[in-house]
Parts: sequence; structure tokens; C-alpha cells
Amino acid sequence: MRTVIFYLTQDGQTEKIAYKIAAELGNCKLVSLREQPNFPHEELLEFDKIVIGASIRYGRFDPLLEKFIAQHQGLLNQKSSAFFSVNLTARKSNRNTPKTNTYTRKLLARIQWQPSLIAVIAGALRYPRYHWFDRIMIQFIMKITGGETDTQKEVEYTDWQQVATFSEQISQLP
Repeated sequence: MRTVIFYLTQDGQTEKIAYKIAAELGNCKLVSLREQPNFPHEELLEFDKIVIGASIRYGRFDPLLEKFIAQHQGLLNQKSSAFFSVNLTARKSNRNTPKTNTYTRKLLARIQWQPSLIAVIAGALRYPRYHWFDRIMIQFIMKITGGETDTQKEVEYTDWQQVATFSEQISQLP
């Protein structure tokens, strides 16, 4: 079975997770939607499973995500498919499921695609890598939400066992 994994990343954590899923599954093609936003529909037909991962920044998914989903929604609903959302809110146990994560829940209510499998995965906080504006804004958001505010730190909240379990679930899709 051939699988394609599309991802949209801001600071690299979603890409890192996509690569881990690909390593777990084997026989995958990885595609950055930022680099290939107009992936050919006819090429998408060649895959048995379609996985899409996207990160949140300032409470929003990249607009390319919904554009891609709208462009391919019919095929996405016909094939075995999975979606994973990556965000810092998911670092909290009461915000790390599709039902409890506001961003993921709102996206799924807006789009016409109903993935076979959905995961909400905690991302990473990379203060030293952010531009000054992002650093200040994210620090402010983290202060409000009780997160790390030391701008010298990098914190990876991703639960790699969760990623491995999600990968196993994808492999079990028909």
C-alpha cells in the first residue's frame, strides 16, 4: 500500500512528526504543502492512504490547508485518510484530542473532509528560533496559558509514543 503524507509546518515540528510517521510506516512519499500547494490530483490517485498534518500559529491553520482539502475533498473522503494537528495547546491533557482541541474541532466542522483517523499532537516551543515579534507574542500567550516563558529555552512537548501509536493506527487503515 502506498501512502502520501502532506504537511504544513511553521517552525519544523510538524515536518519532524511527518518524517517520524513516514519512518514508522515505510513506503511513503512526503510532501510539503508549502513547497507543492498544487499537488496534481491525478498523482494523488496513485496513493492508497493520504495523511495530512498541519500546525497552528496564533490560533489558525495555514490557509493552504483548507485550500488543499477543498481542492481534493472528494478523493480524500474516498480514500483511507488521516489528519494530525500540531499545536502547543495540546501539551495540556484536557486539550489533546479532536473533541477537546478547539482548533481541530473548528477545522473539522468547517471542512467537507472527514478523515478516517485524527490525532492532536503537542508541538514544540522554540523561542530562540523565533523572530522577535513571534517570540514576544508566543511568550505572552504562554504566560496567559501557564506555559514556559523563558525565551532562552526550547521545549519539545511532542509525545513520540503518541506519534508511534498514531502511525500504527494509520498502518491498520484499510
